[in-house]
Parts: sequence; structure tokens; C-alpha cells
Amino acid sequence: MKELTIISGKGGTGKTTVTAAFAILAENKVLADCDVDAADLHLILTPEEISSNDFVGGRAPQINYEKCTDCGECLRLCRFDAIDFSPESGHKINEFACDCCALCAWACPEKAISMIDTINGRWFISATRSGKMVHARLGIGEDNSGKLVALVRNQAKLLAQKDNLELLINDGPPGIGCPVTAAITGVDLVLIVTEPTLSGMHDMERVHGLCRHFDIPALVCVNRYDLNLINTQKIRDYCTEHNLKLVGEIPLDPIVNKAQVARQSVVEFDCGRVSQVVREMWEKVKQELSS
Repeated sequence: MKELTIISGKGGTGKTTVTAAFAILAENKVLADCDVDAADLHLILTPEEISSNDFVGGRAPQINYEKCTDCGECLRLCRFDAIDFSPESGHKINEFACDCCALCAWACPEKAISMIDTINGRWFISATRSGKMVHARLGIGEDNSGKLVALVRNQAKLLAQKDNLELLINDGPPGIGCPVTAAITGVDLVLIVTEPTLSGMHDMERVHGLCRHFDIPALVCVNRYDLNLINTQKIRDYCTEHNLKLVGEIPLDPIVNKAQVARQSVVEFDCGRVSQVVREMWEKVKQELSS
């Protein structure tokens, strides 16, 4: 089984637009939306939920008031000011301020504080018109998105093995942080979607550096390439200098927005030149995956 992750150094470059198109064009595949902080692949592929499960990604402190003597040791030690105290209710943990570092549980002389598993979100297996998809929703303000990305990928792999599918396509998160690392580690190929803006070029270079660090082959696609032809040429020069294959230059066309409003990919909706370029790009990516 081959695994492709589509990423971008920054949000809004069109990564999910490309992923949705590849999902339609590819055969024998399973999909994974690894952008768990702000998943949006479902907006185009309109999945129907098959199953869902809680995501337990961390632990939080809980006070046993039968043991608590209100000694105040937790209040004294907490550097996050996450312990509230009032004469009426005693000591309470402010979950919005708590960093779940477990110092209060470790230091409590009465062992009245324990760390318990917490539900940080949910993950789903759904059916789409282009096959099964694993996706997730991280809770508001919750941490450990890297763990959830790893879980989504693992579940997608299990689905692929169960159904004897040959390809796993991951819609990765933006940036270069923990979720991105979790989305690209061990994959066969990365496609970097960028745009000819200063932030797009800067973040493309950062995410390419991340791929080089993990020794993962990478390709580049420039979305809205005609937005700034001077910057597009700089991206071409960067790719030449670093021996990166530039597999596609997608033109800027408002019809892409119409496709998204219709909840269709750019290869299902007649997007003219855009549809043609994306189809040609998929053939190049497929060739790289098979080589």
C-alpha cells in the first residue's frame, strides 16, 4: 500500500481542493482528513457516518473532596493559577487555566488529586462517493492534535488493509508543527501545495525543510500560479535549485468557488483549464507513487 500526504506550509493554499480532486480520480483508495483542528474535506465529499468513537488524548486532574483537607498545597504550587479557592466550596480546579501538568496530583499530601482520562474529541469512519474516509473533530481548545492525526492515519491504514486497497490519501494540516509531523512521518510521498505569495513561498520552504529532515520525497504544486508570475518564477527557481519536481500550476479561476459551493471537486464540476491541469497533475503524482 502506498501513502500520499498533501500538505501546505500555510492555510488557504487550496490543499483540500487538490485532495478532493485526487480522491475522485484515484482508484482503490481510502481517505484520511488529518487536518483535525479545522477539518473541511467533508464539505466537498459529503460523507455519511458509519461509526464514531471518542478520542482520549490526555489526562486531567480531579479532586476527591472526601480526601481533600483544603491544605492549599496545590494552590501554592500551581504556576498556571488553575486552582481556585473559596471558603464555601474549598479548592477547585479551573479547567480553562489548567495545563494538566499533574504537579498538583504529585504534590498533594493527602493523595486527593488523581489524573483521569479526558475525551478531547471524536473520530469517524464515513462513506463518501469516492470511498471510505476517516476524519475527526478535535474539541474546542483541546490539545494533542498530533495524537489524533496519528490515530486517524492508523485507522485509515487498517481500513485499507481490510478492504485490500492500494492507496491512502491524507489531507494534511497546514504549518510545520506536531500535527504535520504526525501526518507525513513514514509516508511514501508528499505533495506540497503552495501559492505565489510571500507567505506561501516562505512556508513552502519551511515545510520542504521538514520533508528533507524526515527524508520524505516531495513534489510541488503551485495554486493560482497567475496571481503573481514573478513569484511563480521564484518558486520554479527554488524547485530547480533543490531538485524538486513541479508537477502542476493551477490557474486562478473564480469557477473553483462555484464548484465548492456545489460541494463538488474541480474534476467533477466543469472548471475548464483548472480541471485539465489537476487531472494531468494526478497522472504525474500517480507515476511518482508507482516508481
